[in-house]
Amino acid sequence: MLFDFAALQKKDRYKLVVSTIVPRPIAWMVTQDAQGRTNAAPFSFFNVFSNDPVVVGIGVGARGMGGEEVADMKDTMDNIRAIGEFTVCLVSEELAEAMNVTGADYPTGVDEIAMAGLTTAPSAKIRPPRIAESPVALECRLWQAIPIGTHNLVLGEVLAVHVRDECMLDVDRLYVDTPKLNLVGRMHGGGWYARTTDRFDMPRVTPEQVETRRKG
Repeated sequence: MLFDFAALQKKDRYKLVVSTIVPRPIAWMVTQDAQGRTNAAPFSFFNVFSNDPVVVGIGVGARGMGGEEVADMKDTMDNIRAIGEFTVCLVSEELAEAMNVTGADYPTGVDEIAMAGLTTAPSAKIRPPRIAESPVALECRLWQAIPIGTHNLVLGEVLAVHVRDECMLDVDRLYVDTPKLNLVGRMHGGGWYARTTDRFDMPRVTPEQVETRRKG
């Protein structure tokens, strides 16, 4: 089935994209305004795009099929422009409900982290704190913000990363016990998510191995 995006309304393009580009990791962003008030909101248009420097990208702006802007999204972008720093916390299954609470459309000034019964911990290199309960938190400095229609593509340089102690297999060799992070990802529709507990291992192959298999 072919869908011509030029012939579709934005809500229909949104439905097709978020139903097929899955699972998406969740950027649980913590920002602060110039007065030091903290805001937290989840975004699923998120991934890592460079390793030298390490740069992550988050689509911040409109929510939902209609592309309407809501308070927590506006606050996040305003804070990023004002301070130029933010943390990206990753979401474990244990924190999924709390993450969902922080995504509600609260008025400006409401502490979403407190509403979700969470706590903060100080960052090492930037002003905005991180969510203490999150198993992974990235301290980011704004690299660039690119307007894209109803969104802004926020590119952040990662200055430091916090990984929960018990999720490190070998600190000296930087081996992370990734399954133990128990992260979740965003799926389709209004509220579907995926666990990362169903995995399979497929080592990368060489051209020689591919050729051997073809001949065998």
